[in-house]
Amino acid sequence: MPNPEPIVPPARIALLGLGRMGLPMGTNLHRAGFEVIGFDPVAAAREAFAAAGGTSVASARDAVVDAQAVITMLPDGKMVRAALLDGDTCLADLLRPGTLVIDMSSSAPVGTGELARDLGSRGLALIDAPVSGGVRRAVDGSLAAMVGGKSDDIERARGLLAAMSASIFVTGGIGSGHAMKALNNYVSAVGLVAACEAVRIGGRFGLDPQIMVDILNVSTGRNNSTETKMKPFVLSGSYAAGFSLGLMAKDLRTAQELAEHLGVHAPMADACADLWAAAMEEMGGAADHTEIDRYLGSSRRAG
Repeated sequence: MPNPEPIVPPARIALLGLGRMGLPMGTNLHRAGFEVIGFDPVAAAREAFAAAGGTSVASARDAVVDAQAVITMLPDGKMVRAALLDGDTCLADLLRPGTLVIDMSSSAPVGTGELARDLGSRGLALIDAPVSGGVRRAVDGSLAAMVGGKSDDIERARGLLAAMSASIFVTGGIGSGHAMKALNNYVSAVGLVAACEAVRIGGRFGLDPQIMVDILNVSTGRNNSTETKMKPFVLSGSYAAGFSLGLMAKDLRTAQELAEHLGVHAPMADACADLWAAAMEEMGGAADHTEIDRYLGSSRRAG
């Protein structure tokens, strides 16, 4: 496989997925000087990217033509694999040997390893680089990227990643970034559920929820949810943090399945994955993930 130089502006980049995260990430790549060709099956997303200065096309095959790198920002690894290798799309057939594929989706790490082997047999390179920080940090380019893969491939992508991320962590071999992302979201989800339950218990006792959150944030119970989610999205009742309940449930199942695959006893991961799966079944995957609070407080459980 050829070993191209680092990918720097004005390199041509294909971006597959222009959703809540993909759109601002692609916009930051464009602002950094890359030629970004974006595709999304939703016409409104393509139009929004074009309005932000990027170039949008009506098919994924058009997006990847002559691309030096392909970034996938799709709901899960199965969709990434399907786009690259399966059926009529089979984008891998259109890529030149040595092209770098960067999966920034929240994919299952075991599947990522299999995808890397299959792409490698075609002369293509893959790294996984999921991000954390939400829409706000995607907009301002301050995301945290967790990157797995061969060191040479990661270095080729560093300029791309820096255009979207303030922190870049090399986590190890292929799939390690996806493993870290799933485990991060597991810890985040536990923190959100614990905060929601604590506030509901305290409220029933007579404590002021606003004061409770203030105390948590200067005490040992402080976590990302108490700092950034409880007041603006849970206590306010807006439930509009911008990350879906379905995606969180999927990431939690990924973390649980990783533990099972490795033979690690993780009863909290089991319980958390089951809780969020039940919430998704009742509330729908499109609900905001902070609506786990509404699920916890529903009359069926709360009494």
